[in-house]
Amino acid sequence: MGLVEWATSPFGEDVPIHIAFFLIWVSAIAGLGFLIGHAIWVRYFAKGEAFAGETPPDVAARIPDRVPRHSLAARLFHWIMAAAMLALLITAFLPRVGIQFAWVTYHWIAGIVLTASILFHIVHATFFMDPWSIWPDKADIEDAKRRWRRATGKSATLPRRFAKYPLENKMYHGVIVLAGLSVMLTGIFMMFRVNTGILPRNPYLFGDMTWGLMYVLHGLAGVGLIALIMVHVYFAVRPEKLVITKSMIVGTLAKDHYLEHHDPQRWVVEASKTERRMHA
Repeated sequence: MGLVEWATSPFGEDVPIHIAFFLIWVSAIAGLGFLIGHAIWVRYFAKGEAFAGETPPDVAARIPDRVPRHSLAARLFHWIMAAAMLALLITAFLPRVGIQFAWVTYHWIAGIVLTASILFHIVHATFFMDPWSIWPDKADIEDAKRRWRRATGKSATLPRRFAKYPLENKMYHGVIVLAGLSVMLTGIFMMFRVNTGILPRNPYLFGDMTWGLMYVLHGLAGVGLIALIMVHVYFAVRPEKLVITKSMIVGTLAKDHYLEHHDPQRWVVEASKTERRMHA
């Protein structure tokens, strides 16, 4: 039983046509296994968080009571992208497990919404945000090594508090970028094979082998998103992470949470104009 299904082209070539769809269940089971394993680790083995140093009182005094974390534009992008991804997964995989409906139109419409949201985010993050805040840096790697040594019972210096995004958030972002861009780019070309009224239908744009490989990559990225979204939702609803999830709704974090988990030197925030006047 292979990972890719093949067919014979009119020219007698063996060409891939899509992934083997048992991979849907592999991804779902892998995601569920991670959820169970992590929950057991946190409940019975993980140590409480501990960080090096304390925030100086004068620095803490300048932090606003509500720390801005996500702008309205960033929050709208997140929820629109989430809705589009869920719609894509539902319309792509429900027919494969026996639930039949006219899914193609809904699928490419959701794909356009996802593509538009990703393009918006690229521009917004590049020119209106700090694009490097979501990518790992040297401090992240050093502190990850310290946390790992402490988690495995070895002696290590306490890690520093996080920047705006912890390393695990940054790693997840990197993986979801790869999966999302793979789905988006292959999906745009695949729209040439259906009548959308947006792109001219041209099933001969590529050869059979190229089309087949494109379908395989699209499918692999799609099944990967099943596990990725399961993991994302799991962390979003964990009790200790609800404060982060809430910030994706209201846009801010409480000052106490910020000071407990984040380093003001690595994630610099400023007091609002009102609070600056109150402390003047």
